[in-house]
Amino acid sequence: MEIACLDLEGVLVPEIWIGVAKTTGIEALAATTRDVPDYDQLMRQRLDLLKQHKLRLPDIERVIAGLEPLPGAAEFLEWMREHFQVVILSDTFYEFAQPLMRQLGHPTLLCHRLTIDDEQNVVDYRLRQVDPKRKSVQAFKSLEYRTIASGDSYNDLSMLEEADAGILFSPPASVMREYPQYPVARDYQQLRDQFLIASDRY
Repeated sequence: MEIACLDLEGVLVPEIWIGVAKTTGIEALAATTRDVPDYDQLMRQRLDLLKQHKLRLPDIERVIAGLEPLPGAAEFLEWMREHFQVVILSDTFYEFAQPLMRQLGHPTLLCHRLTIDDEQNVVDYRLRQVDPKRKSVQAFKSLEYRTIASGDSYNDLSMLEEADAGILFSPPASVMREYPQYPVARDYQQLRDQFLIASDRY
């Protein structure tokens, strides 16, 4: 059997922090792993900005409530689930993701958790484990699953490197330039095609 490992933000749904930045006008919150490859550095920057601007979890939840999956994402995911076992491996947080997961039909999601205080301030974050995307793929492989992974940014590279096949989806030019070994898909039809090419079964 084959497992498809998909990133969430930038592949199936919009970047949540960019949505928060647009809604609040705090431009620095728009930084993602495309801009800051070090995830801990990026999250510390985000937490500092939330504290500085007195933004709490309910403020972020209101933004997320207005987001929708990327056009065509639900249909793509439905197709993927017909052809592969599908797992979403994301660096988002369960506290953020549930409204979007509902719109995608509740696929399996492995991600992280936030630490929220009694006043609903986001005070910290907890990784599921160190290097979780790579280790998730390693775990699937230990169960004798062949893995095909797709993501769009620097934080997906360990997943692509560990998988039996990796595919970049609409990545920034810097990632394409630095990692030319991965095929690039620009839309969901191309991504379907790349998964079929990478599969041992088609």
